Amino acid sequence: MAEAIRQSDHIVVTAHVNPDGDAVGALCASGHMLRAMGKEFVLYASPALPQSLSFLSLPCPVRVSLEHLPFSPRSALLFDCNEPCRLGQEAALLAANLARINVDHHPGGGMGDRANWIMPDAAATTQLVAYVALTLNIPLRGPIAEAVAVGLIADTGGFRHSNTKSDVFLLAAHLAENGCDIPLIRSLMDNTWSLGRMRLWAALMSQARMERRQTIVFCRVALTDLQECQCVKEDLEGFAEFLLRLRGVKAAALLREETDGVCRFSLRSAVGTNVLAVASVLGGGGHVNAAGGTLPLSPEQAEFALLDTLTKRMDEEDAGLRPSAQCRATPRSCSSDAQQ
Repeated sequence: MAEAIRQSDHIVVTAHVNPDGDAVGALCASGHMLRAMGKEFVLYASPALPQSLSFLSLPCPVRVSLEHLPFSPRSALLFDCNEPCRLGQEAALLAANLARINVDHHPGGGMGDRANWIMPDAAATTQLVAYVALTLNIPLRGPIAEAVAVGLIADTGGFRHSNTKSDVFLLAAHLAENGCDIPLIRSLMDNTWSLGRMRLWAALMSQARMERRQTIVFCRVALTDLQECQCVKEDLEGFAEFLLRLRGVKAAALLREETDGVCRFSLRSAVGTNVLAVASVLGGGGHVNAAGGTLPLSPEQAEFALLDTLTKRMDEEDAGLRPSAQCRATPRSCSSDAQQ
């Protein structure tokens, strides 16, 4: 990957639409890396970077349009995404005609034709960016270290998820030894709530209900829930994971109504429950303990499909049965994303 980047220039750097902490961390860290290498590049995010991460020091302004670029692009550096349609229409159309370098930790074949590095065992895509930077002899300190820390914190749930292995702690220790204040980064990521978001979470917690003998917690979010609290979908970030705090719960399911007549779901689970298998059946994707996707159904139909599939999968796991062929299906949807 390092050699492929060395040989590239006039690079468009982007990640999946609605970028989360890992995607933003990868964009920001790679930008600092490319600037240190003297490359010409632009950073692009659709629809924009989340406000909650505005504290990050960016190597350059992040574009929300690919029109009027300062150069004729030759390469695309793609992060945290394994399907072209997850890049968004504008980026996918541009990248199709460029030499593509793809770095990701989601399962799948990847999109790179010049270079492709897909590592599902990695905790975060930003973790892989850090390894590339070290291979290029670019120190992980200052803004690049902060961006890497954001990605690690985001995709390990603050070092709580089962993907927090020794390699994650080793990288975090390296960042800390080089001056990165990880507790401060965590504080900046956490202390961004509005009063509306707090009221939204309070309302949704009162609506959440237990299913499958108190082992599943489910919550449905209507458009009116967001409107009444003057919130946006970004304000739901972390809510499904928060529901896992309930005693005895093995899986949390969040279903959000969209304006286009579809529903998006997020699944989170404790160790031992594979929600990626559930998301795959429903056309989504993600990771074993964090998955999601889109259902072209009414809220009532989507609720039934989601809970029915999740319950059946958990029944099979508890019985020690080999998962059904249905539950071994691979993701097919272009809207699969654990952060939806």
